[in-house]
Amino acid sequence: MDIRATCRSLECVVLVLLLFGRVVCVRSQWKWNTLLNNTGVVAMHMAVTHDNKVIIFDQTDAGPSHYRLRNCKTRWSGDSSCYAHSVEYSIMRNKVRALHLETDTWCSSGSFLSNGSLLQAGGNGLGSRRVRYYMPCANSRCDWLEFRNQLSVRRWYSSSLYLPQENGVIVVGGRSEFSYEFVPKSSGSSDPYELPFLHRTYERHSKGNNLYPFLHLSTDGHLFIFANRDSILFDYKQRKVVKTFPTIPGNGGRSYPSSGSSVILPLDHKDNFTKVEVMVCGGAARGSYRAAQRGIYLTALRSCGRMVITGNHHRWQMEDMPGPRVMGDMLTLPTGDILIINGAKRGCAGWESASHPSFKPYLYRPNRNASQRFEVLRSTKIARLYHSSAVLLPDGRILVAGGNPNNEYISYGVAHPTELRLQALVPDYMNTRFDHLRPKNLTITYPQDPTGVANGNTFGVTFRLEARLISNISVVAYAPPFTTHSLSMNQRMVRLECLSMDTDGVGDVVATVVAPPSIYVAPPGYYMLTVVNGGIPSRSVWFRIM
Repeated sequence: MDIRATCRSLECVVLVLLLFGRVVCVRSQWKWNTLLNNTGVVAMHMAVTHDNKVIIFDQTDAGPSHYRLRNCKTRWSGDSSCYAHSVEYSIMRNKVRALHLETDTWCSSGSFLSNGSLLQAGGNGLGSRRVRYYMPCANSRCDWLEFRNQLSVRRWYSSSLYLPQENGVIVVGGRSEFSYEFVPKSSGSSDPYELPFLHRTYERHSKGNNLYPFLHLSTDGHLFIFANRDSILFDYKQRKVVKTFPTIPGNGGRSYPSSGSSVILPLDHKDNFTKVEVMVCGGAARGSYRAAQRGIYLTALRSCGRMVITGNHHRWQMEDMPGPRVMGDMLTLPTGDILIINGAKRGCAGWESASHPSFKPYLYRPNRNASQRFEVLRSTKIARLYHSSAVLLPDGRILVAGGNPNNEYISYGVAHPTELRLQALVPDYMNTRFDHLRPKNLTITYPQDPTGVANGNTFGVTFRLEARLISNISVVAYAPPFTTHSLSMNQRMVRLECLSMDTDGVGDVVATVVAPPSIYVAPPGYYMLTVVNGGIPSRSVWFRIM
């Protein structure tokens, strides 16, 4: 049974809507749940760790948050040092605990390393050259560790990407910075390396319009870098541009503050991981930043572009979303579909720079015919504007939090108050009515090493499912991203090869699965592993590539 079927079979509350001449199905089965009424801090940044916690943090320069620290005494009510600006959310317990940041993480970047620790870079003020580490732990005593002057220059609104061969990250761009550097430092010069591409894509009167560039690691080891409307394939080892891609069509920008979003579509063993296709959606109309400074909010872009960055022929294939969107988040789901969520219909990113929140998420199915790919999902009632974020959880839900278009915590008297409610969007395929089709009790066995599997080696996946209900089984590995400002840094989904699949006669299925062959297909680290049966995913278990 494939639940990704027609609108009619899904018994939608509203079967079809005619939007801009396009037939769009509205699903009723996706469900919104409120988990907490107060996370204490704005979820400007979020990341899911392999111990089933979610790290949430804001800037430290927005004044007092709504999480006051115990036993902290101050004579000044506005002393933000007595308040938490980062929390750890327990998925299992549905509770938060305070973490401690020394310096300002405003508009910073992050990447997971191969050992599961989060490397977090940059920020504002004293935090702009800091590097911070968060290592998950079992005793709830782990916290941020900060190191001074680990960055050569100020990195504010920069992006980072994990580099598997170096087991470090590359940090690219930032406010008034047109360079990149490595953490930890590579051998040789500690100076940053200039990247002329960032000069070329810079718009002086639009706050750059090339900040927070999109970064993706291609399976050949080169970096796809997208800023404003242009993109290149970059050999960071030789420090040279390998390819210059066509400009994406559309009258507007896609990078901060125009803030579209981007993903790599799932990589697949069926083509030996040779096809790498990126997708960019949304953004702001030309002139949006300056118009917003005058209180005028221009309609956002509604176009998406897909382009294969491998091979020799490169062309953006354009299509339209059901509506305009800026500051949206794009997440890859276990089914291979793309969720587009959060943001606004008008304006751009920045303080009080957008209006008309995008309450309805979109679901995009890459493998369908062009006219049938988008679907409008159930609306939320909570505006998720500037400084909101979303992440995929191992249990299949999407965690949605944050939103604060104000430069401090404001609860009333403004168009869009600071948003501290924590929500989960539950996909229809996680509904209990599909439980008889859902693979359950996943376990992983590593034949060579009990802690993980090396690239190219095999490992075992055991799950429970009645043989007569098996339909088009696939096994996928998902690298959880660091999300902020409409970017899901390092997000990656890989469809794995199954060499064999046997049943033991009592309901258990034993699959022999091949880990991806290259560190550039699946960089070492922790992944969520999911078994999908005819469109119905299991709950994920953590899986490590050594």
